[in-house]
Amino acid sequence: MYYQRLWHVIYCLAAFIIATAAQEEKRGIAYIGTRSSSDYNIFLGGRSPITWYFNWSPYPVRQPDAFGDIEFVPLLHNLGNLDDDLDQIRRLPARSTHLLTFNEPDHTTDGGGSDISPADAAEAYVEKIAPLSIQNGGRWHISWPSTTGTGSGLNWLRAFNESCFDIDPERGCPADFIATHFYGDFPALASWLGTLDDYYNGNSSTRLGMWITEVALPQQDASATLTMMNTTLPYLDELSYVEKYSWFGIFRERNANAWTGDGVALLDNSGDLTQLGARYLSSQNFTFQAGMSATTEQSAGHALTAGTCVAHLTVMWILFILLR
Repeated sequence: MYYQRLWHVIYCLAAFIIATAAQEEKRGIAYIGTRSSSDYNIFLGGRSPITWYFNWSPYPVRQPDAFGDIEFVPLLHNLGNLDDDLDQIRRLPARSTHLLTFNEPDHTTDGGGSDISPADAAEAYVEKIAPLSIQNGGRWHISWPSTTGTGSGLNWLRAFNESCFDIDPERGCPADFIATHFYGDFPALASWLGTLDDYYNGNSSTRLGMWITEVALPQQDASATLTMMNTTLPYLDELSYVEKYSWFGIFRERNANAWTGDGVALLDNSGDLTQLGARYLSSQNFTFQAGMSATTEQSAGHALTAGTCVAHLTVMWILFILLR
């Protein structure tokens, strides 16, 4: 009886730890760049749940060094340097396993998009990108292009899909996961994700996971944005088909662009966490507070921390003693 109870306790604890890790490993960094690279230390420290990042390019970030401890996800942004970008991703270490393609092809270059026609994108995808997929013996899990979270984005995807099957009637443009952006309030976000999931997976026997690589509530004050985040993060953590997401706003308030507004910023003008930043980093293992900075947190280690493991083992040991 004693050993049955002990193993039951161990099983429950293991299940809890695995479930917690599965939720927290979704969060990532949309790397904008900053004059002070140490701003990112707090996002890369031991209590942070961050496990991956992207920077709209195929070239990884070099500073701080701790970026090397999490997965870099390259992005083939546009068609202009596609051959050079493909050469670059072949040089990336094996830790990089996922590849994003074509940033907001339905949007103008002035607004950060790649402005690619569906036909041109399909031609490049079938000829040069699809052969790299694990489905074709390659090393990469590849996404379909990341459009804006709008009706024009969905129309672009439909036209892209048609062009893909015009080129390859049997396979079209095979993808391993979905990538998208969304800027807006929570109800609109939930609606958009449902629309995309239905479009990609509604008539498919194999469900593709989804990455929201840019998400934020633009043009609102910090209080309204925090309310939106408080609803959004638990929703994304629990939504089974959402595999990864990253908030658009790891920069100081003064570095926010005019369109998003400074309410999205995760750092204040001193490089300390805003309330929004503290919320984004907080997990079941640790609660961050507004005002914390890299100088207070950067020495904590990384990822699955020793402190977390010790805490779990301590609980198991106490239960072991009590149940003897």
